[in-house]
Amino acid sequence: MAAPPPFPAPAPTGAPLAAPVAVVGPQYCAPYVVPLTVRKKSLSLTDGDFTVTDSNGAVVLQVKGTLFSIRHRRVLLDAAGQPLLSMQEKVFSMHHRWEVFRGDSSHASDMLFSVKKSSLIQLMKTDMDIFLAGNTAEQVCDFKIKGSYFDRSCAFYLGDSTTLIAQMNRQYTASSVLLGRDIFGITVFPQVDYVFIAALVVILDDIHRDKAGE
Repeated sequence: MAAPPPFPAPAPTGAPLAAPVAVVGPQYCAPYVVPLTVRKKSLSLTDGDFTVTDSNGAVVLQVKGTLFSIRHRRVLLDAAGQPLLSMQEKVFSMHHRWEVFRGDSSHASDMLFSVKKSSLIQLMKTDMDIFLAGNTAEQVCDFKIKGSYFDRSCAFYLGDSTTLIAQMNRQYTASSVLLGRDIFGITVFPQVDYVFIAALVVILDDIHRDKAGE
């Protein structure tokens, strides 16, 4: 697996975590805040037009997806085009559950985590539970997302707590309006796996697309 690209190192903010949040791998946990920008082309014939860049504009991650399929599936690639994660919607899942696997796999032994709605009815709000693969009982979530994806304003929490690990906000530019691009920023806190956070954002987009009837 390719090493992650270097990021500028702004001073860490907030209380440090007791241990790194390394879901995909510890090499993706920086000891400083990692700012990312996600660019999604809204007027597209595919589901794969996502690019994630760092604060210098360098491509860090890309997403490829499937269209016109009973099961939505996306693959998260590094800058060199190597698959890091595969994400697929569980068929006939009431809570819009997505399962995420290492690399380009879809085998149960390679599953890292799953994402589902906390409740069936969510109008303008976003409330998601994330469970690591080892948490088979799912009595308490390992991570949670709250906010409004419609407004591109969401907070990512460690477990069912108030400990923030990342935040997302929309970015408006003249080109985004003219070219039909949805651009939003992600702030990944120190010692948090930025590939994991990027995957959650991709899944949020697909769940929001389904809810909007796209």
